[in-house]
Amino acid sequence: MLIDTYGRVATDLRVSLTDRCNLRCTYCMPEEGLQWLAKPDLLTDDEIVRLIDIAVRLLGVEEVRFTGGEPLLRPGLVGIVQRVAALAARPRMSLTTNGIGLRRTATALKAAGLDRVNVSLDTLRPAVFRTLTRRDRHQDVLDGLRAAHDAGLTPVKVNTVLMPGMNEDEAPDLLAWALAHGYELRFIEQMPLDAQHGWKRDSMVTAGDILASLSTRFDLTPEDTDDRGSAPAERWLVDGGPHRVGVIASVTRPFCAACDRTRLTADGQIRTCLFAREETDLRSALRSGAPDEEIARAWRLAMWGKKAGAGLDDPTFVQPDRPMSAIGG
Repeated sequence: MLIDTYGRVATDLRVSLTDRCNLRCTYCMPEEGLQWLAKPDLLTDDEIVRLIDIAVRLLGVEEVRFTGGEPLLRPGLVGIVQRVAALAARPRMSLTTNGIGLRRTATALKAAGLDRVNVSLDTLRPAVFRTLTRRDRHQDVLDGLRAAHDAGLTPVKVNTVLMPGMNEDEAPDLLAWALAHGYELRFIEQMPLDAQHGWKRDSMVTAGDILASLSTRFDLTPEDTDDRGSAPAERWLVDGGPHRVGVIASVTRPFCAACDRTRLTADGQIRTCLFAREETDLRSALRSGAPDEEIARAWRLAMWGKKAGAGLDDPTFVQPDRPMSAIGG
């Protein structure tokens, strides 16, 4: 079990498969990209599967989310999914992606055992997409979403970040589009995880802003909070249901008290939180021949020291020294 001093139990493992990405989103990384991890520093496919096996067999992990960077850029992704699906204690598996490669991989991923996907899409306007991502790939994302839905990677969830002066007026249009296509839309407050440290609290689009915008067109009814559990998204029934929309208010309404996540970076470090400034090195233990129980003990110790919260409400908050692309979304 991965328990911390506040009684929280981590059952949800986020696994970053690569720090590389084929977009350059303004809220994530600079236009010229970043200094990528060297290949020897990355966990191998075998190491990733072994750590996931330790997590589910010895530590009580029940769900695995593959992230990046962009996880579809990992050459061995389908094989990793297939091997994790074959574990004796099979976890639920999902994938967070920008969707660009889904059209060609969705069917194979479903056949390998992937359960569902989260796809990032911040706008319905191709020109705004180019500005936000610095790439002309809007139609590829739409095609990837459709392929995921057709392959049965459902519910297909769409993650959207609204940026002031860019797409902050699109919330109602995005929700209408998602409802029409059978996707579950979730708005995420912009978090201070950009490599260029340009995030400013006083200029972000808040959960309150988003809900006010949606309410101009839709009737929103809060879902029973007992149904939320440890899920980060607050959800609302749209026009009486059954469709829902979610808002992840990481900054203005943090959910740290119910957090059930543990994170594995692409280079084999355990992070207790996206905003943590400390890491625990499991890669060295793996490569030095440590047995599974020793690695499990190191993982338990790391999670035992998890802090009460991310500290975003602290005026002295200091951004992590690694960008989101390096530690997984």
